[in-house]
Amino acid sequence: MIRGHTGGWCLFFLAAVIPGAHHWRNGSSVQPGSDSEAQIYRPVLQPSEAIPQIGTYMLKSLTGKPCIKATMGAEYIVSGKKKNWYFSLDPCRVNVSGFCEKETAVLSLSLPDDAASLQLTFRKEKDIFYISRLTAHVSPVPVCQRCANKTYSGMLDHVKLFATDDGQSFRCKSENLLLMSSELMIKLVPLQMQAFTLPDGHYGAEVECWADFKERLIPIIIGAIVVGLILIAVLTFLFINDRRRQGYDRL
Repeated sequence: MIRGHTGGWCLFFLAAVIPGAHHWRNGSSVQPGSDSEAQIYRPVLQPSEAIPQIGTYMLKSLTGKPCIKATMGAEYIVSGKKKNWYFSLDPCRVNVSGFCEKETAVLSLSLPDDAASLQLTFRKEKDIFYISRLTAHVSPVPVCQRCANKTYSGMLDHVKLFATDDGQSFRCKSENLLLMSSELMIKLVPLQMQAFTLPDGHYGAEVECWADFKERLIPIIIGAIVVGLILIAVLTFLFINDRRRQGYDRL
């Protein structure tokens, strides 16, 4: 297994934990109990959405050559009884691992104590690469005192997500909402990724996602329609005026 790293510097602080109390930090918690449970990390679900923190994750091959790079914010959406709960990956806590082969590469992002994970499997076919499998799970603190501990998990398999030419990067500023199971969705926003061919660890030429293209194209189409209508109105007005002048000349 190959270890990677997250982009940027993350600062960690030591804090004293009062016995019997909960220690909260950035949507996560450490729940003291017995000695074996004192340092177990558990994500805390939130009742409302927040903008996910953006992290850059890179994986290198055994030779030290970058083979996967991904920049994104990742949010878990858990569906409960008539309500959704939210949790976002904190790049400062993410452990990066995986492996790189000629036609397959895996980027695995996990939190301490395997409290949550997101694994992306890349596949290379001829001159394109894409994500062929996506798996995720989260084991949060129960949302109520009487609620049981539960792990929410899901998988997308035999898919062809974010297909891009080799040597280029896939980029999407619009949100990508992926249904992992009946109880779990993953939102990736914004997103940029590239696999297999990463010269010097830099992204190649960007391939725009369809959602971004539509968002950029719609205002252009609306503007063109408005200009066309104005032009038609002006030409119609000039034509009518010209016909009237011709009629006056005949009289």
